[in-house]
Amino acid sequence: MRFDVITLFPELFAPFLQHGINRRAFESGLVDVRLWNPRDFAEGNYRRVDDRPFGGGPGMVMMAEPLWQCLQAVRASRADPDGEHAPVVLFSPIGEPLNHASVERWSHSRGAVLVCGRYEGIDQRFIDTCVDLQISLGDFVLSGGEIAAMALLDAVARLQPGVLSDQGSHQQDSFNPALDGLLDSPHFTRPEEWHGQPVPEVLLGGHHERIARHRREQSLALTARQRPDLLQRAREQGLLDKADQTFLRSQGLL
Repeated sequence: MRFDVITLFPELFAPFLQHGINRRAFESGLVDVRLWNPRDFAEGNYRRVDDRPFGGGPGMVMMAEPLWQCLQAVRASRADPDGEHAPVVLFSPIGEPLNHASVERWSHSRGAVLVCGRYEGIDQRFIDTCVDLQISLGDFVLSGGEIAAMALLDAVARLQPGVLSDQGSHQQDSFNPALDGLLDSPHFTRPEEWHGQPVPEVLLGGHHERIARHRREQSLALTARQRPDLLQRAREQGLLDKADQTFLRSQGLL
C-alpha cells in the first residue's frame, strides 16, 4: 500500500519512519510513504502557501492552488492502474473519529493521499473539490495534521505481516474483535514482586485456562470502569457469555 503525505513539514516524518518497530513496514515497502511539500508547487519568490482570511479574523489560511498543484503531482506519480484516484484524506477536528475498525480497513487498502493542514485551516474550496474523507483523533485541536497522519500510519503499519515480532500480538490489543472490542487486561513482568506489589498468583501457575479466564475477567472489569460504552456494546451484540455476566454481577459491574 502507498500513502502520499502532503505536508509543509516533511522533516517531521524522518525520525518517525526510521525508528521503532514499525520502521520494518516502511523500510520494506509494505507501507510505502512518500512526502510532498505544497510549497514546492507555490508561485513567486517566496513560495507563499497561505494568506489572510476573507472576512477578517485571526491567523492564516492555506491557499487552495498550491495544494491543488501538489495533489495533481501526487496523482500523476501514483498513476493508479485502474484509473481510480486514491482517496484524499484531510485530518480535521470535524472529521470522523479514528478507531480500530477504520484502522483495520486502511490496513487492507491500497493507501491514500493524506493532507496535513496548518494554521487556521485550508481554503474550503479545496476541501469541497478534492477531499473525500476527514478524520479526527478526538475532540481537541492540534497545530497541524502531521501528528494525526503519523498516528494513522503507525496504527496501519503494525498490522502488516512480519512487522511485529509476535504475529498474535495485535490480536490482544484493546478494541480488537478478538477481545470482543473490550480493553486489554493489565500486563506484568519480572520481578515477581515490586515495591511490595506481587504479580497475581494465577499468572505464575502455568494453568492456561485459568490464566485466560483471569485475563478475561480483568478485561471485563477494566472496560466496565473505564469504558462502559464498550461493555454495553458488547452486551448488545451478544458477546458476553454466562461466565462473563456472572463475574460482572459478582463485582457489582452489571
